[in-house]
Amino acid sequence: MGKTFHEHSVQSLLLQLGCKGSLLSTGTGFVVQSHVGPVLLTNRHVVTGRDPDTDRILHPGGDVPDEIVVIHNRANRLGEWIPRGERLYSPSGPQWKEHRVLGKRADFVALPLTSLDDVQLYPYSLEVKPPLIACGPADTVSVIGFPFGMQAGGSLAVWATGFIASELDIDYQDLPMFLIDCRSRPGQSGSAVVSYRTGGTVRYEGGNTGIGGGPKSRFLGIYSGRINAESDLGMVWKATALKELVDSL
Repeated sequence: MGKTFHEHSVQSLLLQLGCKGSLLSTGTGFVVQSHVGPVLLTNRHVVTGRDPDTDRILHPGGDVPDEIVVIHNRANRLGEWIPRGERLYSPSGPQWKEHRVLGKRADFVALPLTSLDDVQLYPYSLEVKPPLIACGPADTVSVIGFPFGMQAGGSLAVWATGFIASELDIDYQDLPMFLIDCRSRPGQSGSAVVSYRTGGTVRYEGGNTGIGGGPKSRFLGIYSGRINAESDLGMVWKATALKELVDSL
């Protein structure tokens, strides 16, 4: 094709949530590798169709999803996409896995992927590999997903950029989350949140500084929605909590 895409633009995947063949909503997810194979990470409220705080059904018709269609990258054809469906329930119950300690309080899940014919995966790594970009309040971050199900050409993700709004070393509401100030919208739930620097001078944790060497990024967590409908403050579940879930599979 002769086109170049940023890896993060193809790592975020559009999700279409359906019930009995009808589309209910859209969301965002991304893939990581686990001991049981590739899994999709997204928000719990995306797959349950219920408000994470009140358990209220989100769809005005009272329906909840029974299937998720993942718009994957097509194998060996970067710039082409292919839909693949995954069941959300089996006779034994939900197919997704929750955090063993936090359970329903954690608005993120891991869904093992089974329908991967003709699919190319571009997984995120949850391993911590120094040097890490220094991040703190007022530093910029990007929420990479699909607001209102919108795609930035093909099925490339949209980058919404905001700022870290709380201390990363402190847990928001005593849960492994931090806050960002970003004008995010429905459909971005389940988006990867990254600190991205295009180059030039980059600050690293520990006080070191790097110059040049091309773009640098740091995966910080998964976006989970705004604290309320009137605020642009959004919640991000930390990468460390996601790693605990994936390592437990």
